[in-house]
Amino acid sequence: MPEGPEIETEKLRDAVTEELEREGSGFLKRIALTTAILAAFAAVAALLAGSTVNEALVAKTEATTLQAQASDAWAYYQAKGVKREIQETAAGAWTAAGKTPPPTFAREAARYRAEQKQIDEKARELERRRDERSAHADHLLHAHHRYANAVALFQVSIALGAVAALSRSRWVWYGSMAAGAAGIVLFLLTAGR
Repeated sequence: MPEGPEIETEKLRDAVTEELEREGSGFLKRIALTTAILAAFAAVAALLAGSTVNEALVAKTEATTLQAQASDAWAYYQAKGVKREIQETAAGAWTAAGKTPPPTFAREAARYRAEQKQIDEKARELERRRDERSAHADHLLHAHHRYANAVALFQVSIALGAVAALSRSRWVWYGSMAAGAAGIVLFLLTAGR
């Protein structure tokens, strides 16, 4: 006679192992699904971060070109002003000598004054366009930083998901989902602007 009741431990161990695998498998599937979704968000956010920084660089380059054109226009404005002053000074010299200045001095001075007015308008328009492009670039750089921060949150979330899968820790998985949710919120807020 046996000393104690005989229990089939082999069947019990198999049932416990099967239950753990089934429970763990469902948990791992949930981790895998959330990680895949977060990886997709991370990929889109990374593409948008790259796109916005490239567009910002183009806008800053355009702003720099417009600034150079405005500076050229202002230099041209100054040159016309010098020529106008020469014409007016020449006429003044004739008057100081007691002579009547030739009408070409006044005519040329008036022409240079009119040209200066046109150049002034052009230079101010170039500066306005420069400011617009620069402000647009600054806005894009701000969006780039927000997308980059969202990507960082997604990467942390994915890493936590891997730790949760290896350790089978629900709390780590919850942390992964919280970081991922923060990344999604930041991504959507940035995309909505």
